[in-house]
Amino acid sequence: MSAWPRETPVTAAVTAARWVRSAAIDDELGRRWRANPDPRGKSAAAGDGSSLYAGAAGIVLFFLELAAATGHEAYLEDALAGARRLAATWPEQHDPTFYHGLAGTVFVMAETGWATGDEELFGAARAAADRLVRAVRRFDDGIGWTGDPAQRGDGGIVLALLHAAGVLGVPAYEEVAIEAGERIAGLAVPGHRFGGDGCSDLPVDAVTPGFLPGTAGTAFLLARLYGVTRDERFLAAARRGADFVRTVSVVTDRCALVPHHLPQGRRLHYLGFCSGSAGVARMFHELHRVTGDPGDLDWVERLAHGIMQSGVPGSRPPGHWDVACLCCGTAGLIECFVGLYAATGREPYLGFARALAADLIGRATAGDEAGFRWYQAYRRLRPGEVTADTGYMVGAAGIGTALLHLDAAERAVPRRSILLPDNPFPAIPIPAAVLRGEQA
Repeated sequence: MSAWPRETPVTAAVTAARWVRSAAIDDELGRRWRANPDPRGKSAAAGDGSSLYAGAAGIVLFFLELAAATGHEAYLEDALAGARRLAATWPEQHDPTFYHGLAGTVFVMAETGWATGDEELFGAARAAADRLVRAVRRFDDGIGWTGDPAQRGDGGIVLALLHAAGVLGVPAYEEVAIEAGERIAGLAVPGHRFGGDGCSDLPVDAVTPGFLPGTAGTAFLLARLYGVTRDERFLAAARRGADFVRTVSVVTDRCALVPHHLPQGRRLHYLGFCSGSAGVARMFHELHRVTGDPGDLDWVERLAHGIMQSGVPGSRPPGHWDVACLCCGTAGLIECFVGLYAATGREPYLGFARALAADLIGRATAGDEAGFRWYQAYRRLRPGEVTADTGYMVGAAGIGTALLHLDAAERAVPRRSILLPDNPFPAIPIPAAVLRGEQA
């Protein structure tokens, strides 16, 4: 295990929790958190204050993980206070999606119920999932909710319903998820959509091969559905998506990089989760997990090598600018490499995750009682817009979570991590050989 010179991943996560707690607001329904308690700036991501992406739902996950990592009941009380408010207010959510809406709230309430045994939270999660099922729409080519096949749209909802079917014990959720997936599988190139539909920074004729908004994330979903059903239609559609990603990627030696968008952003290669290599690697790993094809594992390794050869964390290439968060920043890379270590047992992956974490901890702002926070330019095209958020995908809660996952891997602690449904890596971030005391 490496020696941390100043802060360990756990102490950094605990100090980040102080920043998140400073944003807490309690009322008769429970607890929520301001997106950014710092008077110097606004939030990086506007939207529903309940969301998993930047609101209360994601912060609940962080406190659940922190309670498990430290054994301190106070963090579990934070999580329960937030989850109970979600249980009281979920009927007010009108966005059905996973990261920004009701599907994410279902996931968080179910996970909190699982962690605490709180039956009221299980009941709220079932009621909210039932509403998702009732809200399904009929399109000419099948059923869905938003019409967008990507993870930011129907893809994320399908994954959330698959998770809910297992955790909440309702097979009907899986049936609806599979039927909605059949519509997505019928697309010529799954996830292949043009920009301009909410992606304000993209040209209207842009195509995104990445994870949250594009082809790779949709192919991941289809690979997951193949693993659930063994229906060859899902595998064929996932392969069409993966083939598109391979075709547009830049491959040199043992590295691969994926364009942010086409055709205008062909030379812009994000490294992070949302639209870059760390997210695309998830798709290829899921394909390898459900098929055993070594060619998919080769692409996982190529994408990982591309990140490792990019110069991060020492440099800031255009695809990894001054951004720290889980969505598009360093924390998302830590998640990727901790997951790769857990799946493969290869020490260089864990070593790279340590190097990323040391850089991330070193960049934290502290020096007062408010705790660690990370000032970042969340939007690459707005470098002067610097904020320090509390949320899961955009701020301290998600950064702290990534550090806790690294701690579990480093210390070989068989502690279950809470992984989102679009994460294909082992929930206990330690290779099986290490747990058995064998040579990894």
